[in-house]
Amino acid sequence: MLRQSLPKLLITCLATLLPLLFVAGQSTAQDAPAATTTPLTDSSATASSAPAGGGDSFKSLDEEVQALKKEVLDLNRELFVLEEELLFPANTQVAVFVSMDVGEFFALDSVTLKLDNKEVANYLYTEREAQALLKGGVHRVFIGNLKAGEHELIALFTGQGPNQRDYRRGATIKLEKGVGAKYVELKISDKALKAQPEFIVKEWE
Repeated sequence: MLRQSLPKLLITCLATLLPLLFVAGQSTAQDAPAATTTPLTDSSATASSAPAGGGDSFKSLDEEVQALKKEVLDLNRELFVLEEELLFPANTQVAVFVSMDVGEFFALDSVTLKLDNKEVANYLYTEREAQALLKGGVHRVFIGNLKAGEHELIALFTGQGPNQRDYRRGATIKLEKGVGAKYVELKISDKALKAQPEFIVKEWE
């Protein structure tokens, strides 16, 4: 895929620039005047009169390398967006997101998704990812294509519930896919009255 070839492109570009950097350093050293015996003079005056062209040459090459890195990263981002537009057109696209609110009564371990009785995603969260969700992050756990009409989405959450006990909860959602892209948010929230986690489903197009 295009994204997989971009790191190789970056390595190739850097491999091309590094020899140029080495040659520039050699040419700078060769251009320096040969050492000769001269009368003793004021060292401060000699230091101030020394050419600074070599430093400028290295700085210029470093700026070119950094600019090339930025161009490759920008290109990678544009290709990623283009790839998603080609693989998942807006008229058939469906995406499912996971978010959390508070998280006092539930610590998320994994999410499994089934769409029309077919497993489409099974994601295991690291502790760092779970903390990011608690801080307001949103994770896109699935993106795919779906034809217009009625569909069934089953979400299975596993983790630790109240009193550090293993907790497993499923939710079934009936989806009506229209002509535009379909987005579903699975939000895990605390229900203080029952001291239990609550799973809320939000849909938008």
